[in-house]
Amino acid sequence: MKYFLYLFLYLYIYTGFFESLYAQNLQLEIKAEKQLSEDFIDSLQTTLIFKNYISLEKEVDSLLPKFERLGFIDSELKTIIRKNDSVYQAQFFLGNRWKVIKIYYSQEDFSINELELIASDVTATYFILAISQTEVALETLNRFKTEDGKSFAKLNLTNITKTDNKTLSAYLNLKGGSMRTIDNIVIKGYDQFPISYLRYYAGIKKGNTFNQKKVIEQNDLLNNLGFVNTVKPPEALFRKDSTSIYFYLKKRNNNLFDGILGFTTNEETQKLEFNGYLNLELNNNLNYGEQLLVNYKADGREQLNFRVRAIMPYLFTSPLGISVELKIFKRDSTFITTDQQVRVSYQVNPTSNFYIGYKTYESSDLTDAIIAGSAVKDYNSKYLLIGAAYTKLQARSFFPVKTFIGLDSEIGNRETSDSKEQQFRINGNISHIFNLNSRNSIYLKNNTSVLSSETYLTNELFRFGGINSIRGFSENSIDASLFSVLNTEYRYLLGNTTYIHSIIDLAYFENQTLNLTEELYSFGLGLGLQTEAGIFKLNIANGVSTMQNFKFSNTKIHISLSSRF
Repeated sequence: MKYFLYLFLYLYIYTGFFESLYAQNLQLEIKAEKQLSEDFIDSLQTTLIFKNYISLEKEVDSLLPKFERLGFIDSELKTIIRKNDSVYQAQFFLGNRWKVIKIYYSQEDFSINELELIASDVTATYFILAISQTEVALETLNRFKTEDGKSFAKLNLTNITKTDNKTLSAYLNLKGGSMRTIDNIVIKGYDQFPISYLRYYAGIKKGNTFNQKKVIEQNDLLNNLGFVNTVKPPEALFRKDSTSIYFYLKKRNNNLFDGILGFTTNEETQKLEFNGYLNLELNNNLNYGEQLLVNYKADGREQLNFRVRAIMPYLFTSPLGISVELKIFKRDSTFITTDQQVRVSYQVNPTSNFYIGYKTYESSDLTDAIIAGSAVKDYNSKYLLIGAAYTKLQARSFFPVKTFIGLDSEIGNRETSDSKEQQFRINGNISHIFNLNSRNSIYLKNNTSVLSSETYLTNELFRFGGINSIRGFSENSIDASLFSVLNTEYRYLLGNTTYIHSIIDLAYFENQTLNLTEELYSFGLGLGLQTEAGIFKLNIANGVSTMQNFKFSNTKIHISLSSRF
């Protein structure tokens, strides 16, 4: 038995060795009644080396449609000859090569404008195409029909005839071109989903022309809402007289919290002081798509920021929404400013909306002594708000907003104890991501604000600086009557959960109360990390100005952690 086993192993190894030694690939030669150039054979994009005869034979069969697409409509395979053990020769008859085809059509099926997108020579009854372009052109025309709602449209060429040695003629036939519209919309998995988001945010409405590609794109937009996930692509149910679209959704918790809160006792006043920051965002907890935002930031003594905002979109399933907001800003013992606003917005389409509203400012001078010529005074302001925004989203978890354009304007009056002045405020925000490839992108953002007035008060100026404006400077540390900040980042994705980026920020500002103009710059690096707790961001930047040279001690570290629950 032992010797039998040795003999079996010996024969197995011997047979395998000689099979591998004598195994060889098969080579294909392509011949025709006319000489075929190497460039012509290369244009066929065919394989010429094969492991076995079956794969060689399949490749030979695939050559006939390729010849026909090149204009050899009479081509046929004559024979396959075995020249030797490893070379086979396929002999074809090609015949004449037709260069162009004249296709007759009905204007009831296609307009001249549609045909001019695929052909340069178009008349009221026919258009002319190169033979090599015919297949792609017909696929494009068929897509036009499906996008117009004719989901079962089919195109084919009939009565193909040869008019001369270079031109063919045919008739374009359209079948199954009945119009399909969306008659029913069914939500599966999230019965309480606010249906208004389908209509106004994603643009999916009953009565719309059915376009499968567009419906899938609109379905993908819902993932950017944050409070819902699409489980799978939508499906269409076609009946004889109706079309129903099924969306498969799942509710997603999308509340956000991040912050650090501390407190201490002021040694001078013996009063309790709070410091740190808190950012709380509650989204869609009532299944209306509503949002409540609470933001608190304080350093204990120098300044305090408090903001609360509530948004209720699509009131009574209409494109109208309403938002109210309260802001309080306090700077040490100098002044405190409160502004309140109410807005009514209108969703024009899934990417654009505009709003009108009313806003008031109330500011108080907290200094104990009255200082002559002081730029801080008590005042009240009332403004009419007008604004618009455009948002284009993309399917990227770290960077969901590809393009944003927002413009806000405020027109009103400021009143003090001794004067009343007309004022105008404008704020513009523009950002865009240039995606170089799946890992590399460039991010640009500009924020510009202008206050136009006859005189200026310190406690009514814009305040900027920090992680959300120009990095490398303390939060809201710069007062300006006019400022413009350009943020730039080169971003590189290390993986699905990590990215790094550069920081190059530029700014220009004017302060009319101090007759000051200055340019600011900041440089640094940043890190973004998706953790189980949320998205962690770390920015290290150093800010310099035209009046101040670079100092390493001016380096600022900005840290944020956004946690969803």
